[in-house]
Amino acid sequence: MLGQTEEAVSTLLSKGFLDLPVDPTLDLFEEIAKLKKEKNAIILAHYYQEPDIQDVADYIGDSLGLSQQAARTDADMIVFAGVHFMAETAKILSPEKKVVVPDLLAGCSLAESCPPDKFAEFRKKYPDHVVIMYINCSAEIKAMSDIICTSSNAQIIIESVPKEKKIIFGPDRNLGRYLIRKTGRDMVLWDGVCIVHDIFSAEKIIRLKERHPHAKVIAHPECVDTVLEMADYVASTTGLLKYTQRDEATTYIVATEPGILYQMQQASPHKTFIAAPPDNTCACNECPYMKRNTLEKLCLCLKYEQPEVTVPEEIRIKAKRAIDRMLEISATAGL
Repeated sequence: MLGQTEEAVSTLLSKGFLDLPVDPTLDLFEEIAKLKKEKNAIILAHYYQEPDIQDVADYIGDSLGLSQQAARTDADMIVFAGVHFMAETAKILSPEKKVVVPDLLAGCSLAESCPPDKFAEFRKKYPDHVVIMYINCSAEIKAMSDIICTSSNAQIIIESVPKEKKIIFGPDRNLGRYLIRKTGRDMVLWDGVCIVHDIFSAEKIIRLKERHPHAKVIAHPECVDTVLEMADYVASTTGLLKYTQRDEATTYIVATEPGILYQMQQASPHKTFIAAPPDNTCACNECPYMKRNTLEKLCLCLKYEQPEVTVPEEIRIKAKRAIDRMLEISATAGL
């Protein structure tokens, strides 16, 4: 990789990532390890990242685990291989650290389904409600919230609110409906969805189950009701991974983003993991945002420390209160 001037790098970043050629003879794994050491950087990666990125990460996890790592790391720079709201969360929790991402355009359909201006108007209709928002939302939405939650701790977060208190939950309506059934709370839901989890086909899963009668169906709670109703087990990404490690079954149909199958297979090489099919003409159900990140982009962002993610201080302070509340409740519950 050739050195670039600050002006040239700034121009290249107009695309949302460093569009630079990478020497094909370069060992990216060695280069990334060297750059991490030089810059005292940590790489945080979500389970939905490509296997190469998972292999170079210092920590792999779901949104709760990644938030906890971002809050406690002593690194000078956080390289966040995930989507934009996750990197924002890291910056909110560690404002003194530089947070960079491989691709600034790695967004989230769920976060984008909840624009701050529209949610502000929605919230005004329910002034006496406690606002609990799923972590898959922008920093601006977090700043409007009372408590943030993840799929790992959402039930505990909701049950921590006194029963006489009314609740707004968003932005995921599928997760919200699931939590209403689990907790018995009558919550007002924002009408947003994750494009990955919303299109799993119950009909195709049934046909797949016919071919694999001994397989268990496991699903993320962002899936639609028809998929959750047929699931043998429903949990967060980390919860699904742990379940496959302790459960006695040997074959699983997995209804979440297929990036997690890499960790499942590594943890249980003797078991079979089948990605649940979506209700479209594609053969897979990968998140197009997560897959914008590549090992080459990760190496470049580590080298040039760009693109950088920032959060305005006024928004950061308000958002941090809601995230801190989540982390406090999670810690009390032993999560």
